[in-house]
Amino acid sequence: MADPSQQPGITDSASQDGRDSTLNLQRMTRRGFIALSASVTSCSMVAPKKPQGNAANVPPSSAPVRTAANQDYRTPAVKGPVPRNPDLSLSSEFSKGAGVSYSRVLVSGNFVAMTFDDGPHPQNTPRLLDMLRARNIKATFYVIGRSVDLYPQVLRRAVAEGHEIGNHTHTHRLLSKLGDSEVRNELSRCAAAVEKAAGVRMRTMRPPYGGLLQRQRELVMNEFGYPTILWSVDPLDWKRPGPSVVASRIQSGATPGAIILAHDLHSQTVDAMPATLDGLLRKGYKFVTVSQLLAMKTDPATAQAQAES
Repeated sequence: MADPSQQPGITDSASQDGRDSTLNLQRMTRRGFIALSASVTSCSMVAPKKPQGNAANVPPSSAPVRTAANQDYRTPAVKGPVPRNPDLSLSSEFSKGAGVSYSRVLVSGNFVAMTFDDGPHPQNTPRLLDMLRARNIKATFYVIGRSVDLYPQVLRRAVAEGHEIGNHTHTHRLLSKLGDSEVRNELSRCAAAVEKAAGVRMRTMRPPYGGLLQRQRELVMNEFGYPTILWSVDPLDWKRPGPSVVASRIQSGATPGAIILAHDLHSQTVDAMPATLDGLLRKGYKFVTVSQLLAMKTDPATAQAQAES
């Protein structure tokens, strides 16, 4: 092959440029090659061209279909009878001086409190309410104020069916990172939203992520009268491990006086509730609200004597 530098129209400078380009390619690192490949590949990610011609020629089967929302949907009934929580006539008047914060409560008897965070949700919460009503169970819902503003009718139904409502702040911020005025604002706005929607005043609160400093817990108790409610059973349902895993974790973790954490924000959690609730009822557990659980708090000696008898 003839030397390119000797061909007509090819200068020494151009020849040198060609040799430099070849040398640069040889020196190209793996990272450079990947970056170059990515840039070439991304070129295919352009918006597709619109089809030419009359839109009327598009076959009907390829056109998008819009369906109306099903407003009459109800959770399918569980086949066969379900166990029912007994009718309980219990006080919910707990002593404000008994404690500032709780993750469980020492009680005499197999009582537990089922709690649900981050609602109300327009689809999941009504499904859950159907399940609770079928089993005569009263739960405690720690609601977010902005969601209450969006779905007040769901909150009103929960209240009408005897469930307890707790304060979970207005926007679900990590309170331990906020100043006192911001904490007050989060709780006050949620309280106002609940009172406007359903006319009830909440009696307990749960901090988002469980994050609240001891000093802040005392402030909340002193200014709002809310004890801080944490939990003793956490199925980690927010990771969406599947309904069967959620049910198994709750059933294996429950003990008398337990406060059980779940989230009606997630459909998998609601799907897990029939097996969860039925399993605990068959084990002899009775469901109460958080305030009822606090009101039956006892001392270790009394609880021990009751257990032995």
